[in-house]
Amino acid sequence: MSLFNMGKNSKATRNPFAEFIRNAKSDEKKRVYSTVITESTKQQNQVIEAAKAQTI
Repeated sequence: MSLFNMGKNSKATRNPFAEFIRNAKSDEKKRVYSTVITESTKQQNQVIEAAKAQTI
């Protein structure tokens, strides 16, 4: 499948994430993005702390 041949009827664009990006209202996207960024930051900080603990 080529990226240039993907149309609206393509299976590659028919998934829950793509539907969310296409159809969600701006405030809902901002809320979800904020949650994702917050959780990602927590996980990254845990990895950093674990790495620091191993080097000490």
